[in-house]
Amino acid sequence: MQQNEVLFQALELPCGVVLKNRIAKPAMSDSLGDGTGHPTTEQNRLYQRWAEGGLAVSIIGEVQATSHFAEKPGNLVLNAVSDLNKFRDLAVHGSQNSTQLWLQLGHAGALAYAPISNPKGPSALDLPGLRCEALTQDEIHQVPAEFAKTAILAKRAGFGGVQIHAAHGFLLSQFLSPLFNKRRDGYGGSIANRMKILLESIEATRAAVGPHFPIAVKLNSSDQLEGGLGEDDALQVVAALDTSSVDLIDISGGTYFPGAKSASDSAGRGPYFIAFAKRARTVTSKPLMLTGGFKTRSQAEVAVTSGAVDIVGLARALVLEPTLPNLWMEDQTPEPAFPRFSDAPEGGITAWYTMRLTEIGADKETDVVGDLGQAIENYQTRDDIRTEIWLRHFES
Repeated sequence: MQQNEVLFQALELPCGVVLKNRIAKPAMSDSLGDGTGHPTTEQNRLYQRWAEGGLAVSIIGEVQATSHFAEKPGNLVLNAVSDLNKFRDLAVHGSQNSTQLWLQLGHAGALAYAPISNPKGPSALDLPGLRCEALTQDEIHQVPAEFAKTAILAKRAGFGGVQIHAAHGFLLSQFLSPLFNKRRDGYGGSIANRMKILLESIEATRAAVGPHFPIAVKLNSSDQLEGGLGEDDALQVVAALDTSSVDLIDISGGTYFPGAKSASDSAGRGPYFIAFAKRARTVTSKPLMLTGGFKTRSQAEVAVTSGAVDIVGLARALVLEPTLPNLWMEDQTPEPAFPRFSDAPEGGITAWYTMRLTEIGADKETDVVGDLGQAIENYQTRDDIRTEIWLRHFES
């Protein structure tokens, strides 16, 4: 394949589903749920905009199986008491133009949003900015089954696949990380034990959805924290995934640990984790996706042409320009114009991009960057409002 054509070649996944090109919108926490765990009109429109823009696959971040361990009060919650018709509407909007719309199966664990949750992780922690209880053995055993139940509901609602979230410091990532996981039973200690719950979640989900429904995994290349998951252990997880029933391994990195700098806020030119992806390629034949730091078409083309990865995940680039795949296919706009923020507070840039998602969902985005402080204020105000709704709805 020529480099300028490689992004627009189809890719068949092991389950038999064919992706129309090599460009994906990775999972992001859009915080557009209504506070009761259901999609909103703005969320439907956001994913429709991305589908119209030419993506192969779009992944909705942090969809919860229960209300107990949400990452934000704007997360979706899909379980037996959810209104499935509202999820069907989202699936219809986001799967237009032959786009695959997948749900990310989320569980924030120790990083669950405290105002609406009781954070629990692999081990009890009492650190500045992070306190949680330890999950019991029984609670650990429930996690794969909960993921499986949400996955089968996603299939019934018309979504094209699911992604199991084992990155960025959320629950399954916490089990993989020695920083979070101090257990001395079968789920702690060696990396073989620490990945056990991830493999059990894949097995349970596959049993629920059958052989022809895509299951992806999002995995950290490293936690980028001292004492956390390192690349050598992550490579062992990739090797184990190679013998599993997953259809796609989405490689990323970094952990939302209090005080840690997000990889997505890095000033680097990216892509951030390409060196690890090349190592991963040597231990798996599964399709690989790489998320983090792609800022130009050339970077995306080189990553796929080199054989390091099969799919590129564009997150913030697609927030700036939702039609970027179509523009690239038409040989326009080689790179979006990324705004620059100086002295941004922790979480501030994430807040700005999240509020822009709201603007896209309302068809009100502009080229004006706007005030970062105002974006942060609006983001927090919306969280506060939805926290009140969440508590009324789920505790009633």
